[in-house]
Amino acid sequence: MSTSMRLKRFGSKKRPYYRIVVMDSRQAPSSKTIDEVGQYHPVENKEKQVIVDAAKVKSWLAKGVQPSATVKQLLNKQGITIDRTVQE
Repeated sequence: MSTSMRLKRFGSKKRPYYRIVVMDSRQAPSSKTIDEVGQYHPVENKEKQVIVDAAKVKSWLAKGVQPSATVKQLLNKQGITIDRTVQE
């Protein structure tokens, strides 16, 4: 199963918030998730915008989960680097 870490939209019109979730990459964005690893509130002030469980994120990344471009940017802002080593 190929998994990805991406955003799942919640909230009302013009007041969105997102959950950072791990799910099967072939499923629709509104389908069932495997795990929730954080939240992103773009409307909030800078301190409360991104809430991430770093331990969960690192364990999922170690298992080979591919983060989306937006999630990768959010994790980099939080200081969580995505290290990809080439396996031969």
